[in-house]
Parts: sequence; C-alpha cells; structure tokens
Amino acid sequence: MMDDRDLIGYGANPPDPRWPGGARIAINFVMNYEEGSEPSIQDGEDFTEIGLTEAHGLNQGVPGRDLAGEGMFAYGSRVGFWRLMRLFQERGLPMTIFGCALAIERNPQAAAAIRASGFDCCCHGWRWIKHFLLSEEEEREHIRLAVESLRRTLGERPLGWYCRYGPSVNTRRLVMEEGGFLYDSDAYDDELPYWKTVSGKPHLVVPYSLANNDGKFCGAFATSNDYFEWHKDAFDMLWREGRTQPKMMSVGLHMRLIGHPARAAGLERFLDYIQGHEGVWVTRRLDIARHWAATHPFPGS
Repeated sequence: MMDDRDLIGYGANPPDPRWPGGARIAINFVMNYEEGSEPSIQDGEDFTEIGLTEAHGLNQGVPGRDLAGEGMFAYGSRVGFWRLMRLFQERGLPMTIFGCALAIERNPQAAAAIRASGFDCCCHGWRWIKHFLLSEEEEREHIRLAVESLRRTLGERPLGWYCRYGPSVNTRRLVMEEGGFLYDSDAYDDELPYWKTVSGKPHLVVPYSLANNDGKFCGAFATSNDYFEWHKDAFDMLWREGRTQPKMMSVGLHMRLIGHPARAAGLERFLDYIQGHEGVWVTRRLDIARHWAATHPFPGS
C-alpha cells in the first residue's frame, strides 16, 4: 500500500495565513453536541456509553441499561448546552457546533437555539460512534443520513465534517464522494489548514486538536484553574509566535463535561482573558475554511 503519511507539512516556513485584521491568532471554539447519539441499548448497542463523563474509564459491566451513564449524557443536552450558549452569547463570541445529527434531532429546542445563534455546524456524524468500525457501505449511509438530518433540523446542510476518534481509511474519500463539503477536520497534525488531493480533486483540511480540550478533565485536569492555566499557556505561546508566524487554535468543549459549573468557571476566565488581547480573531470553523480557500487556494487552481 502506498505510504500517504506526510511527516513534513509546512516545515520551518509555514505560510502567512493573513488572518483578517492582521490577527496574530485565529481561535475556534467547538461545542461537541453528542448527547443522544452515543452508543446505547435503545439504539441497538449492547452497552451504555460513559465516555467523557464522571464515570469515564470505569467498566462496571452493568447488565442492560446503565441509567446513571444515560443521565450523565442527558445533563449535557438538558443543562450544559444552555450554559455554554450563554457564556458565548453574553460576550458576543462565535463558536462552531460539532453536531451529531441524531442528537440534535432529539432536542428541537437546542436545534432552534443553534439556528438562531448564527453558529456554524460541522457534521460530527449521524451518531457518536467509531467510524473506523463501520463498513464502507455503512459509513456512506451514515454520511447521507447525517446530511439529510442536519438540513432538516438546522435549515441548511453542513459544510464541514469531523467524526469521532478519527476517520476510517474510507472517510475522506466518502466525504469527497458526497460532494457538498468544503472541508473536513479529521486531522490532528498541524496548526494551519492545508490542501490534500483526494480522488484526483482538491480537498481542504482544517485540523482539530485534542490537546486544547476539556476531555482532560477525565485525567489531567482536576480544577477549573487547571483548565484555565493550560489554555492560557497555549494561547500565550501562539500569540507571541503570531508576531511572525500566525497560527490557529482549536478549543474543544463537551456539554456534559465543561457544562458543569465548576468547570465552566475555567472556560469563563479563559474567554475573558483572550478578550483582553489585541490581534485575536475568535471565529467559526467555517470562516477559517472559507478564508483559507480564498487566501490560499489550491496550488494551480
């Protein structure tokens, strides 16, 4: 098989992204909307998902439904979603929704709030499941179902794609085959967007990050100050570097994790901290993709 790994990327001389207003850094906050689409007894799995909850990492072997696990997920859509929406809307800051289509279907009030917000939705799959375990035909069908569902619930089709725990070997080709996506974020290998050639056609990748992510509350972070200090350090480094080499910073949020008050306090401090700096473009992921496509088009296009 051909080795298509790129271990070099932009190297020592990354391109100037020319962010709007000459910003030193582009920051995209992502709220992962997954609650209601995760593996569950009701939806045909033989277990209840507890990932990225207070029970993360436990293997309790609950026979049948794990009602505690279900409740931890439900907190995200019932409470955490609204807290995160408030934190951003009170500050007039945009964010991106990584939306699992079935989850948003199951909460019409949240769908209406997303529509009214002007936040963009990057498709996080039909369900929050491991795409690399799907057959090619199953994955193709999941992509179709997701696009149709989000078109109904949010009023427009998604232009970005990101699936759980990384893609299968078929995902990017199938996303290209679907034909309506501007970019995908199934990559963790850079701090700037880049172009790939997929099935002979140009395709834009806007990398994501699991480093700047509240998932660390399931291991590395214990307090809201842990969260704030980590993200402050990442921001400060990128902001300093941005004098000569501007980059982007992706920040991942989960409603059932950072939506809890003691954790949300750290996010609140970080939002206020970055708003105290000049040269910061807080933006939607779709706007980063559109900016890159316009400013750094595919070579030869």
